[in-house]
Amino acid sequence: MIGNNDKSPLKNNAVSSFDETKVEDGFLVLVYKNDGSETQSLLKEIHSDYIQFHFCVKGSSKFVFNEGRYVLNILEENSLLLYNPQRDLPINLQVSPHSWMVSVLISIKKFHGLFSQEADYISFLNEDNKDKKYYKDGGITPSMAIVLNQLINYNLNQSIKDLYFKGKAYELLSLYFNRSEDANIEQCPFLVDETNVIKIRKAKDIIINRMAEPPSLQELADEIGLNLKKLKEGFKQIYGDSVFSFLFDYKMEVARKLLESGENNVNEVGLKVGYSTASHFIAAFKKKYGTTPKKYLMSLN
Repeated sequence: MIGNNDKSPLKNNAVSSFDETKVEDGFLVLVYKNDGSETQSLLKEIHSDYIQFHFCVKGSSKFVFNEGRYVLNILEENSLLLYNPQRDLPINLQVSPHSWMVSVLISIKKFHGLFSQEADYISFLNEDNKDKKYYKDGGITPSMAIVLNQLINYNLNQSIKDLYFKGKAYELLSLYFNRSEDANIEQCPFLVDETNVIKIRKAKDIIINRMAEPPSLQELADEIGLNLKKLKEGFKQIYGDSVFSFLFDYKMEVARKLLESGENNVNEVGLKVGYSTASHFIAAFKKKYGTTPKKYLMSLN
């Protein structure tokens, strides 16, 4: 989660303000407004699970890292994307006089959920791709600027503020990833070459539809028309996991929901998700959830 030990936040007064709005679990919007004549600073602990989108609407600001040894400037009408799963990236922000900033913080899992319906089944930051970090700067389009100014200058009843910010935050991210007329240039930075994305998603559909008897990796690669290496690499880039690790998580989630429905016994559920013996299914379920299917059912009651 985002750390709570914030230090030296911008003080809300006549010339400067800091506002934090929780859109959803794992999704926040921060608004910094410094209309004074002195630089204002804000320090906030941010967990490494979060992607940070920063937008300088007016003036300029700078991010300080490694106790001042490294500084990133962000100028008016510019944006900055930061993500490093290897280490926390605390916000140490110096907001220049007469400057406005908006930041959107979203967990990696929730972010992937915006692009993939399988987010609940995926372990995004496994050993194979935990070292991937992203840094991207860019401009703010006129359509993005409208939304950003609406977030800064909203004048609505406080009772609907969270709902309003939720809609605007989603709108802002949508515009961010649709900034270019050439969608292939400004695609989501977490996806592989767009020419292979359709094939990789087809591979995912195949293993889900045939999860009880999935093809081998080579058979899957042949079926979608990619070589084995590109299948493995592409699948990890899009879904954050190997093909069969993804399938295991998916099968266990399906099994859990089947058990909760009460329409099948343990043996039947095991067969539906591809386990020929109950003992193998029970062992797999326990590996995933730390308890047996029977005990899990008892806990529901």
